[in-house]
Amino acid sequence: MKPLHELILEASQRFPEGQVFTPELFLNLGSRAAVSRCLSRLVHRGRLMRVSRGLYVVPVATKYGPHGFLPPRPYKVIQSLAAVTNEVIVRHGGYVANALGLTTQMPLREIFLTNGQARTLRFGAYQVEIRCAPAWLMSLGATLAGDAIRALQWMGEPSATKAVARLHTLLPESEWQALESVQGSMPGWMADAICAQSKRA
Repeated sequence: MKPLHELILEASQRFPEGQVFTPELFLNLGSRAAVSRCLSRLVHRGRLMRVSRGLYVVPVATKYGPHGFLPPRPYKVIQSLAAVTNEVIVRHGGYVANALGLTTQMPLREIFLTNGQARTLRFGAYQVEIRCAPAWLMSLGATLAGDAIRALQWMGEPSATKAVARLHTLLPESEWQALESVQGSMPGWMADAICAQSKRA
């Protein structure tokens, strides 16, 4: 029979890019202590990456980078983490405000928001921060209307009227209606700007 570390490595090589896994996944192959030791050994050899406590990913084989491997794309890891933990994890308001054309500013750090656990994911020297967000900011999840809420929150009250008018032209009617449906949970200034725009339409 093959050594435990080889069995773990073979199994992990079949995962899609960015898939997050924990030691529990391999407890059918050995004890928790043995699996943890093997994972640590594989991380040390550069065959696996520990992106956060108890969370691992497989690096991507390439002719570049140390030992011929590079970290998976962070967004792939974020998507997998959300699926594994059953959490909502979305882009920070500054990113989506830029993506929606509400601002030309771009955050210098890659930040995500979640309704679950705050974490910092490490990809070698590169880090991605996942921050806890209030329920109202995550109320529409990973939708265009949800992005609109987070973009507005990041833009702030002084920019609300102009930003809401722009969003009204960008969002499909169903997404705009979703935005209107959660006005009661928003800060007053945001709800007022959306209500005023709806009356102008």
